[in-house]
Parts: sequence; C-alpha cells; structure tokens
Amino acid sequence: MEMRPETIEALPTVLADIKAKSPFYAQRFADIEVTDVTTQAAFERLPFTTKDDLRDAYPLGLAAVPNEDIVRIHSSSGTTGTPVIIPYTARDVHDWAVMFARCYEMAGITKHDRIHITPGYGLWTAGIGFQLGAELLGAMAIPMGPGNTDKQLQMMIDLGSTVIGATSSYALLLAETIAEKGIGEKIKLRKGVIGSERWGERMRNRIANELGVELHDIYGLTEIYGPGIGINCEASSAMHLWDDYCYFEIIDPTTGAVVPDGESGELVITTLRKEGAPLVRYRTHDLTRFVPEPCPCGSPFPRIETLIGRSDDMVKVKGINLFPAHIEEGLAATAGASSEYQVMIDHLNGKDIMTVFFETDAPEAARHQVERELQGIIKAKLSLSIVPKAVGIGDLPRSEKKTQRIFDNRY
Repeated sequence: MEMRPETIEALPTVLADIKAKSPFYAQRFADIEVTDVTTQAAFERLPFTTKDDLRDAYPLGLAAVPNEDIVRIHSSSGTTGTPVIIPYTARDVHDWAVMFARCYEMAGITKHDRIHITPGYGLWTAGIGFQLGAELLGAMAIPMGPGNTDKQLQMMIDLGSTVIGATSSYALLLAETIAEKGIGEKIKLRKGVIGSERWGERMRNRIANELGVELHDIYGLTEIYGPGIGINCEASSAMHLWDDYCYFEIIDPTTGAVVPDGESGELVITTLRKEGAPLVRYRTHDLTRFVPEPCPCGSPFPRIETLIGRSDDMVKVKGINLFPAHIEEGLAATAGASSEYQVMIDHLNGKDIMTVFFETDAPEAARHQVERELQGIIKAKLSLSIVPKAVGIGDLPRSEKKTQRIFDNRY
C-alpha cells in the first residue's frame, strides 16, 4: 500500500520523536539516521518489531513518556509467554475512542443504538474499547462483560439492546441459547460487531441468521491500541483501516519483503500518533491481503480482506501446511456439517493422525455419509487424509472468549 503523501512528509519528524522519547527505539535505531527516512523505500528498510521484543521489554520498557503521563495500561493475556504491557497516555485513549466511534459509524451504528458489550474488561483491551467508542458516539453502552448468559439475555430484552459486541464464539453461544429458549422475537438486535478471533463463513451465517443481525468484523490488537483500528462497512466484507492513525504494510512472512497489493501475506503496523508505546513496523502475524479495488461505499480508507488466520497458527501435518481456515472451508463445502469443530493431531505408530471432530444436525444414520464427504473435500483441497468424527450440535465445547480449534499433541 502506498503511503499517504502527508505520511511520507511527516516520517522524519515522527521517527525522530519516537527515537528521542523511547529508550527501546533509541537503542533499536542507534545506527540509523531516522531524519533521512524521507521515502517509502527508505522506511521499508527499517527493522521490524516483534512480539518477542515487546516481551523482553516487560514490564514498562516500551514506555516513551514519563510515568506521570501514563493514565492506563493494558496487557496481552500472556498465555503463550511473558505478557506484553502497553502504556497509554490520555491522548492515546482519546485517539482510540475516536477510531472506535468511527468503526461504529462505518457499520451504520448511531447514537440511538444500545450497545450490549460482552467482551472482557480489565487488562484486556476489548470491553473498554467497545465502551469508549460507544460513549464518544453518544450511544447507550451496556457494559455486561462475559459470562452469565441468562442474565445477558434478560438485560438484552429488558434494555432493548440493538447492537451486540462479542467474540464470534460467544456470539454463537448467545445465538444458540436464544434459539433453545425460543425468545428470538423478544430480541431487538440489528447489528453485531465481532472481533478477537478468526471465524468461518458457516459460523458467520449461523450467527447472523439465529440472531437476526447484520455482522461486522472489527479489527485490532492490544499492541496497537486494541480493537477499533478497522472494520468492514455495510457495502463489503473487507475491512477499512484507519491509515491516518497507523500505517499498514503486508509482507512475505518468510522473507520480510513487502508484497504487491492484492497478494496475501502478514500484516505489519506502524503507529503514527501513539505516545505511550509507539511501534514501528510491528509484525502482527495476522495473514490477509489488501483489497486494491475501490469500495462501493465510497470511503477512501484502504481495505484488507477478512483475516485468513495467523502465521503462528499454522501446523504442518504430513508435510502439508495447515491453517484453521482450511478446515472451515472444508466444512462450508460439506452438506450437513455445521460450523463448530476441533482438530486433534497425534503421532501414533510412526505416523501423524489428524482427527477432525465436527458438529452436524444430520441423524445418526446419515452421519457416516457426511464424514465421508468432508474427508473427500479435505483430501481434494489439501492432499491430506483425515479421520472425520461427526458429533451432534452442541456436543463440542463453547467459549465466552476465544475458542481453541487445533490441538497438536505430537510434542
């Protein structure tokens, strides 16, 4: 993606300011004269920043302002290692709210809506991000947080919630519970703003149909403000990105080279205004591509396709690179298969065995045929043999947060 002319013009000042204020980047750019970075090509020669760099800076080594200017911290979960601590200044919090409110507006949400917020609060950025945007927009924020599904639904009915903010996993759980209780006619939802994890087309359709909502993918990550740096509009499934606050690149995950617009790769983000913890060329591991065609909605903001997955979600089975998206595509093409699945990879008797558990509403007598169909589709798509195991709807676990789909038991 080409930089905006104003971004190129501002680069030397932005980078010099980051180098002067951030001890982390003062060291990283010690041998680089950042005031000479006056072109996009020069910018693309700057080193990447990785999550390992951020972990090494724990707890507040990323801070680029004095402690008295830090008004809040957020953190990654730390489930895969040392957590990442991100400090925020008052301007950072305001900028985040502006971007999130812009997301709501892009999705056709107004101050007349009532936004039911189910993502978690606390150190996680999700819940409070949804709330910040709602309050700046002037909409009614209903800050439920996760859990206690019966209470969620009662409040949704009593308060007339019109927008649901959730992970796709929890949105599905809510949709299934509403269907089980037969209370769909009491639910006033019209929009769903869904983030935090990749979700397949079949799951998307189930949530949309059972909740009766128009769904919007919201994008963001703790390291870069949180959710709210991009969303899809009402005209397209591709997500618009706020490139006046961040600069976005897509690189080849192996070589690090920027790929031509339209080709898939790993999304890399540079913050242009962030004060508390600015990041330069941060590797997100999220896999996507720029959509170069103009959006039918007329917005000039650049777009990326719905995330394919994460480069660190890839597993290799029998020499085949496998992503969750491959399984989701196979399920979407299989008559009778539902959206929920789990993959178990084991190494038995010298061979890799991949078992795919998936839900189906097919009767017991017909499940073997559904299993064979999925097995054939995966074999044709990936040249990979699987062991398919059909189970009933609701038999696989549901989550209030992100759902783990692939379990690699070989190591």
